[in-house]
Amino acid sequence: MTTSSRAGRRGVGRLGLVGLCLLLGAATGASAQATRVEPAEFRCPSVLGVGIDTGRIYCDVLIGEEVADGIIVVIPPHRGPATVTFALHGRHTYSEDEVARGRGYARYLVSTVVATTELVLSRPMVLAEFRSEADLADRIGGGAGPGGVKAVAPVATEGIRVTVEEDVTEISIVGIELDVQRRDGREQFTSTGRPIAVISDVQVEYRAR
Repeated sequence: MTTSSRAGRRGVGRLGLVGLCLLLGAATGASAQATRVEPAEFRCPSVLGVGIDTGRIYCDVLIGEEVADGIIVVIPPHRGPATVTFALHGRHTYSEDEVARGRGYARYLVSTVVATTELVLSRPMVLAEFRSEADLADRIGGGAGPGGVKAVAPVATEGIRVTVEEDVTEISIVGIELDVQRRDGREQFTSTGRPIAVISDVQVEYRAR
């Protein structure tokens, strides 16, 4: 075998290896592109505001009797199941004066439901306790309080994950009940239209069609 022949074979081997790497890279890239994770489009009937620390949009969860009463999350066209994730928070009205007088404690137990028009998908709950300002998950801008923040703020964070089937195009997050325990007693709220929790960071993971 001549030197030129050996060199030619080595060249072909290198080209073959490069081609294989390119093919593997393309396959990996295609696989990675097949699954998308992105902020979800959602329709919020009551926007609380934008977080000072996180920049997140916070949306009130209202008690409702129908799917239409809730926060509607739009699911893009997808192949196979898709997954919706969001953060569920308690909803607290902060009073510096009450905290200073030792009356700021509150414990919230929130019950919600995630559903389509035909099926209940999940029943998320969040348990949140407030003792001091450090317990707030964020502060909301646009208020009349010190620093331009609202008195209402999210407290505690429960990560929620809901799987939806291929034919589902939207889901609804609806409030069911709020149980509040304070130092001076306990209250339960079930009246339609009352804000009882807050959600933020709504994301959808799916394989595009």
